[in-house]
Amino acid sequence: MQFTIRGQQIDVTDALKDYVDKKLSRLDKYFDAPPTSEGYVTLSVIRGLHTVEVTIPLTGVVLRAEDRSDDMYASIDAVVDKLERQIRKHKTKLNRKIKQEGGLKTLIAENGAAATSQMDAEQVEYDEDNYEVVRTKRFTMKPMDVEEAILQMNMVGHNFFVFSNIDTQEVNVVYKRDDGKYGLIERD
Repeated sequence: MQFTIRGQQIDVTDALKDYVDKKLSRLDKYFDAPPTSEGYVTLSVIRGLHTVEVTIPLTGVVLRAEDRSDDMYASIDAVVDKLERQIRKHKTKLNRKIKQEGGLKTLIAENGAAATSQMDAEQVEYDEDNYEVVRTKRFTMKPMDVEEAILQMNMVGHNFFVFSNIDTQEVNVVYKRDDGKYGLIERD
């Protein structure tokens, strides 16, 4: 799998690139054939915290993990562990779906699941059962611009806000980023 590695407020040395490549190559064992899509790795240092973000777009799913710590190498290790858990979780979901539908089509190799211990499998089962909707909210969306949506979000004290964009007539989401700035999610 190919990765584009870039740094924000940090020079990405050859040693860091080699370490990232070595650690992310552990994920290859989970795939029958290496994915053709390109993964993205962003290394950054903000307020003394070393942040690693990895995004791997696959067919039907996007794997994404992020970690922050005082050490860049520890952050890389933690991100790879998170990605492995996501892959195992996705594989478990696929296998359940295959058993229910009676098909044999899968994206993730069997030998990756064999490496998973019984405890990890039980944790995956537990995590999947935790996706329970405990509350549903219904509300009328008043058309507003992005600035007003940000103000509304801050007034209610949430870190995201769903609204009807007055300019595009589409449902959008504004959210507060970890760096204190704001993001906007629009439909493609």
